[in-house]
Amino acid sequence: MMQIIKNKNEISRIVGKLKKEGKKIGLVPTMGALHEGHLSLIKRCKEECDITIISIFVNPVQFGPNEDFARYPRDFERDREMASQEEVDIIFYPEPGEMYGDRHLTYVNVEKMEKIMCGKFRPGHFKGVCTVVLKLFNIIIPDNAYFGMKDFQQLAILKKMVSDLDINIQIVGCETVREPDGLALSSRNAYLNQEERKNANILFQAINLAESEVRQGRSVKTARISAVKMLKECSFVKKIDYFDIRDPVELKALKNPGKQNMKILIASAIWFGKTRLIDNKVVEMSQNQS
Repeated sequence: MMQIIKNKNEISRIVGKLKKEGKKIGLVPTMGALHEGHLSLIKRCKEECDITIISIFVNPVQFGPNEDFARYPRDFERDREMASQEEVDIIFYPEPGEMYGDRHLTYVNVEKMEKIMCGKFRPGHFKGVCTVVLKLFNIIIPDNAYFGMKDFQQLAILKKMVSDLDINIQIVGCETVREPDGLALSSRNAYLNQEERKNANILFQAINLAESEVRQGRSVKTARISAVKMLKECSFVKKIDYFDIRDPVELKALKNPGKQNMKILIASAIWFGKTRLIDNKVVEMSQNQS
C-alpha cells in the first residue's frame, strides 16, 4: 500500500530501513499537478529501482516575487490517485515549514550556468531548485533521481551540482513527453485557453526549423534568425525570452557546431499569451554535417 509521509525524519528512517534490506531507491521530484510526463518518469523509476518515491512540493524558493506561486496548479487528491494507479511506494508531501525553518539561511548556486537562458529571466530560480533538490537528496538519499528533459537547463545544472559536490546519486534524464501535435507536456499548459492551446506547438515547430537549418549547414545565427522570425509571426507569441543554441553539457553558447557527431542543444522560452512556455531539443550532428 502506498504511504504518504509529511515528516522528513520519518521518511529518512523508512528509507534507511529499506536500504538496509538491500532495496534500490528511486526518487521522482515533482511539484504536483501530475501529467503523463511525470508518469513516464515514475514508470522509468519503477523499471530500474525496487522502491519508487515521488515528492510533491511546490517549492516557494524557486518562484520570483511576480511569478505564479499562488496560482500554480495544486490538486493533491488527483495526484495521489494517479500515483496510486502507477503503484508508487511512497509520496513525500511536506509543508513549506518542514522543508524551510524560520532561520533557513543556506542556499546552493551553480555559478554561470544559473544566470543564462531561463536563469537570466528568472533570477534566483535555479538557486531555489538546487537548494530544494539537494535537501530532498539529503533527506531521502536515493540511488537514482529522475528528471524530465523538457526542463533541460535544470537537468544540466543538477548534473553539474551532483558532480561538483561529489553526491553519490545517479541523475537520470528522461525524454520529453509530447502531445500529438508536438507540444511538450507541462503543468502550466493548464493556463492556456482553447485558441492558445491550438497554436502552442509553434514553439516546437520553431525548434525543429532551427534544427533543419543547422543540419543543412547554415550557421547558428542564421538558424536562430529563422526560428525567431517564425515565432514573431505568431500572434499569440507576446514575448521571446530567448532562443539559444548551446552545448548541452555546460550550456556554453555555440557559434557553429563544427565537430562531427557532436550534440547541440536548441532551447527556447516564450510568453504565449500570459503563459510562459519552454521547450528544447538535443540534436546529434551526423558525419555529413558541419
